[in-house]
Amino acid sequence: MTYSGDVSPGGAPAVRELDGLTITKVSVGPMDNNAYLLRCTGTGEQLLIDAANEAPRLLELVGDAGLATVVTTHRHMDHWVALEEVVAKTGARPLVHADDAAGLPIGADTLADGDTVTVGDRELEVIHLRGHTPGSVALLYRDPAGTPHLFTGDSLFPGGVGNTDKDPERFGQLIDDVEHRLFDRLPDETWFYPGHGGDSTLGAERPSLPQWRARGW
Repeated sequence: MTYSGDVSPGGAPAVRELDGLTITKVSVGPMDNNAYLLRCTGTGEQLLIDAANEAPRLLELVGDAGLATVVTTHRHMDHWVALEEVVAKTGARPLVHADDAAGLPIGADTLADGDTVTVGDRELEVIHLRGHTPGSVALLYRDPAGTPHLFTGDSLFPGGVGNTDKDPERFGQLIDDVEHRLFDRLPDETWFYPGHGGDSTLGAERPSLPQWRARGW
């Protein structure tokens, strides 16, 4: 079945098979949060992006293969409700950007812009995107056999950047980071996976950047 990125709360996961990496997307919790399980097909190691909610469902998704790492994209509670239980049950290493670490319910190792997070023999680049929260991050997987894949948390969605509470300074920081650290660096075919809702590509959203900047959100 062709991957569309469409999932619904309580519904079936969406699975994408890349060369060397499997991405499983599931919607959890009352705020329709996306959680992403990445599995290195060469080693079987797994990494979870945002243990957002419904720990039993996430643990069932992890299965018997175990979980090495949980990356939290930012400190907002709807992205870490299940974190403590998932880490306790799997022994996974929790990771978060240093500027958001204090907002998590458990201690976590910290990330910085440009760091590399591994899942088996695959690598993800940490991209710091300031504005939605001080320590929001995106994770970039450069598929050697295809297009880049980008996990954006709540910093970039189809149709605009993340919420900045109508704060012009925070919005300016976020739109600048999204434009310069994502759109200026990555090609149009880059597929991105947000923290809520459906996916998109940078090419589909690029023409709207001036409109987003002009409207201020």
